[in-house]
Amino acid sequence: MKIIITSESPGPGSRVDPRFGRAKHFVLVDTEIGETSSHDNAQNLNASQGAGIQAAQTVARLGAEAVLTGHVGPKAFTTLHAANIAVYTGASGTVNEAIEQYRNNQLPLATKANVDGHWV
Repeated sequence: MKIIITSESPGPGSRVDPRFGRAKHFVLVDTEIGETSSHDNAQNLNASQGAGIQAAQTVARLGAEAVLTGHVGPKAFTTLHAANIAVYTGASGTVNEAIEQYRNNQLPLATKANVDGHWV
């Protein structure tokens, strides 16, 4: 399974960025083969609008099946949901710790956004 974790910097040892759309990086983990890659999200850091939608489109292009993050806004959630990408909120610690939280069923599967739009 391919999972995106929002992160403050590249790599699995990075801290989880609690923001989805304005996360600094996305770490893509393929849990089946153990491969990890990092992807910059700089184009959305200072976007006045559409950061969540554009970030969700990036995640879909990367082939992710799930996202682990702290928070997700309504437009991002709608876009991820439309792409059949599961969203798990409440991730914290490092990227590696977020993966463990997911594996241990400690992250709730989001059924809607957990913050208002334009949350920074």
